[in-house]
Amino acid sequence: MKKIYSLITGTGSYVPSKIVKNDDFLNYNFLESTGEKIDRANREIVDKFEEITTISERRYAEDHQVTSDLALIAAEQAIKSAGIDKEELDYLIFAHNFGETLPNDTRIDILPTLASRVKAKLGIKSPHAIAYDILYGCPGWVQALIQSDYYIRSGDAKKVLVIGADILSRIADPHDRDSMIYADGAGAAIVEAVESDTPVGIIGHNSQSDAIGYVNLLHMGYSYNRELAEKKDLYLKMNGRRLYQYALENVPKAIKSALDKLKLHVNDVKKVLIHQANGKMDDAILKRLFNLYGVHDIPESVMPMTISWLGNSSVATVPTLLDMVMKGEMKGHSITSGDNLVLASVGAGMNINSVIYRMP
Repeated sequence: MKKIYSLITGTGSYVPSKIVKNDDFLNYNFLESTGEKIDRANREIVDKFEEITTISERRYAEDHQVTSDLALIAAEQAIKSAGIDKEELDYLIFAHNFGETLPNDTRIDILPTLASRVKAKLGIKSPHAIAYDILYGCPGWVQALIQSDYYIRSGDAKKVLVIGADILSRIADPHDRDSMIYADGAGAAIVEAVESDTPVGIIGHNSQSDAIGYVNLLHMGYSYNRELAEKKDLYLKMNGRRLYQYALENVPKAIKSALDKLKLHVNDVKKVLIHQANGKMDDAILKRLFNLYGVHDIPESVMPMTISWLGNSSVATVPTLLDMVMKGEMKGHSITSGDNLVLASVGAGMNINSVIYRMP
């Protein structure tokens, strides 16, 4: 008996051209949360940062670009890749965290919605293409993908554009060493309804929100620079140590739960595409996931990574990674029909989600 499944028919991404290397931070004035200067040389701070995160460079948007500009490029690529008429879209779901961030301005602008802005920039005339935003921390794009699956399987939609974009470089406190993690970017996918006798496309997913005790691991706060703090502008702050531990303890179990529902083993998974937050953390998550199944020999090519050269672009990391893998742009990584992929993320809230996707 045929059932309706959600298939990703096109992908797109935008990687900004502005490269910011770790050495570019050597002249920064890094401060403790107390406002006191960190009692270490910047070279030591930067080298330690790379050792912990594996990030050596990241991409920043150009001054003339805003978040919806990045999203537009990724969306246009996805639409072209899928070969669809944009007027046929039933939904445009835009995952972000900080709205239309502007150059030299930490003001968060989310009205009108970014989804509506992209719809207008795409020139979509149909009033039946419903456009809205989703705020779910870094897992926002994966959650939007999950929402698209619900719409499609219910019969309410046949074509959905799912976008993830953020410009974190303008929300980062330049006096906080954690600012070196953040990057900018956009990714998008077209999700379409297909009928199939066998499971294909999105075959399972799960989500969870652990607010009690973890809600403030990522939050907005004043600059560590007292003069900047007096301006009352808010910057992205995180409790990196606790976030790292939370992710290690919870993300592997969440992925396993999604696989268990489908009676799949981790060895049935060809690729794990995980939010690019911290290279060492992602390695540890993967190791714990396989250990849950008693597997200690992890395939070398199971987890493609972009964080070392793209940094952490929040909601954009997973769709960007997916786009590159789908288009064969990740050296040593290929996927074929029947392969099972895991798309997973963790972030503000604290929120975790994962999608199990089977290649057609």
